[in-house]
Amino acid sequence: CVKMFPTKLQATAFTCLIVLLFINASEAIWCYRCNSATPGCGDKFNWRGIGYLGDPCPEDDDICVKVIERKGTLETITRDCLSALQGFRTDIPADKYEGCRPAARDYNLAHYVNTSVKELDVKRNHFDSTKFCFCFLDHRCNGASTIAQRASFIVMAAIVPVGIAYLLRQLL
Repeated sequence: CVKMFPTKLQATAFTCLIVLLFINASEAIWCYRCNSATPGCGDKFNWRGIGYLGDPCPEDDDICVKVIERKGTLETITRDCLSALQGFRTDIPADKYEGCRPAARDYNLAHYVNTSVKELDVKRNHFDSTKFCFCFLDHRCNGASTIAQRASFIVMAAIVPVGIAYLLRQLL
């Protein structure tokens, strides 16, 4: 009977290689996705109150967004991924770098709409002020996490144990 791996170290290195092959590289940022109607998601943020640690954003180059909308003393806060908001928000500022900035004005929004129902808010002028805060640089600024940065990291992590096993075998 021939052993496939003569040493325990080689068997361990082979096991590590197999495990590393099944790890998917993930570069998507994790963001909290909730609004101020959810307990813990208001201005005083408490991730324990919302009950989960966020969701991965659908795009690899996504940005976490906190939208603060004020009408008098009423404040509505929405936390989400930028790609989720881009489909229906036309007031997202062009500058999406880290930090907060006021919403952009879309003068063509609802230009040809004539409605007497104020609650529809087709011109998005219900709130007195709207501010977008973008976050993507800080670790866990809104839940960012990655398993591996590059595929080269996985390859190197697989090669190093095999190389060490080979060198130790040569020395012994």
